[in-house]
Amino acid sequence: MVRAVRGSLFFFLNDPGTDTDPAGSYQYYDDGILVLSDDGYIADVGSTTDMRSRYTLTADETIDYSGRLIIPGLIDTHSHYPQSEIIATYGHQLIQWLEKHAFPAEAQFTDKNYASSISRFFLNELLRNGTTTALIFGSVHKISVEALFEEAEKLNMRIIGGKVMMDRNAPQYLLDTPETAYSDSKALIDTWHNKRGRIRYAITPRFAITSSGEQLKAAQRLYHVYDDVYLQTHVSENQDEIAWVKQLFPSSKSYLNVYHDFGLLGPRSVFAHGIHLTDDEFKLLADRNAAIAFCPTSNLFLGSGLFSVDHACLANIRLALGTDIGAGTSFSMLKTMAEAYKVVQLKKASYTAKPEKHTTLTPFKAFYMATLGAARALYLEESIGTLQPGKEGDFIVLNPDATPLLRFRMQKSSSVADRLFAFMMLADDRAIEAVYLMGQRWQNNGA
Repeated sequence: MVRAVRGSLFFFLNDPGTDTDPAGSYQYYDDGILVLSDDGYIADVGSTTDMRSRYTLTADETIDYSGRLIIPGLIDTHSHYPQSEIIATYGHQLIQWLEKHAFPAEAQFTDKNYASSISRFFLNELLRNGTTTALIFGSVHKISVEALFEEAEKLNMRIIGGKVMMDRNAPQYLLDTPETAYSDSKALIDTWHNKRGRIRYAITPRFAITSSGEQLKAAQRLYHVYDDVYLQTHVSENQDEIAWVKQLFPSSKSYLNVYHDFGLLGPRSVFAHGIHLTDDEFKLLADRNAAIAFCPTSNLFLGSGLFSVDHACLANIRLALGTDIGAGTSFSMLKTMAEAYKVVQLKKASYTAKPEKHTTLTPFKAFYMATLGAARALYLEESIGTLQPGKEGDFIVLNPDATPLLRFRMQKSSSVADRLFAFMMLADDRAIEAVYLMGQRWQNNGA
């Protein structure tokens, strides 16, 4: 435990919107100090001059990261830890990729030792890339989530996860039933949700294609009985997927409306992708205070399409970023931000109206979506996502000299915006100099 860290401090106070210089939405101290309480919470933050006038901080109590940028820990709002081993697996679009790669990989999670080993790798890889909080899919097996939660508890890492619910349109060896999905999920909630470590539970129907109406009703019962649990699933990722959902649920107005019809839209519900949502569906998400996890590396890798940040922003959607490991191609939220920028650029170029009328993803908005914006999407802004006093001491240290190219580029960065943009476009795990969880520096043990 350290008492304070010194360096350049950056964090958000509010949504920066699309402004290129959103004064008032963020706090930046070129030379600042972050003071930690004994239990790992942030006690105070300010300029070095102010902090030294208010606190007596010895050299032994302060770690000096001068010349580095200290920001809140990054937040990943969509990933599949059982797919870690199939990241960057060649070929196929969504449905075929699931059948050929994802389902066989997830079949291995009947083995608790195997699940624990992959959990350790997955969580360490997140942390190595500066991600301190994540919303995570397990496999259909209850023990896959037990293993994940046990490893996260050892790290004192804040995560949200859930057992996949899947009772049709998948291999027989991966199917559960409405009854077992309910009972297994309930047992995990009763054991783990807000009870051990910094762990919360997410009810996890994979997507409408693989859950019957009876199973979605079971998910609804859990979501409404436990009023502070999460719900995570997928929506409108792929055109073939949308057509299949329409066949399976002909009485529902749209893909998103399937979930709405079963009472699964609301606070703490997070829908991955949403590439092909209509204006009415965006409005429905906003009205129900639900969130979207935008997963650009996965969307590009599977050829699913270009998500419209424009529509999401205009509809005031709670919007965050996700890696979507393993269809996503990087554990790094920095890389995810870079690909999000490119998606927005491509989407902007495709509009028939003048491009300047549409959104460009500023570095401020990108970092907001990976910190405070993600915390708000997860209803965790009282705990994480910023460096304000009272928040949990989860933060990372970015090194602008991490690579020769980054160092060379940073020589021309004279503004906060340009430094953030250079990190977002050029940095990777090598730029993550240090990671702190509740004030404790995480040590990579090579797991």
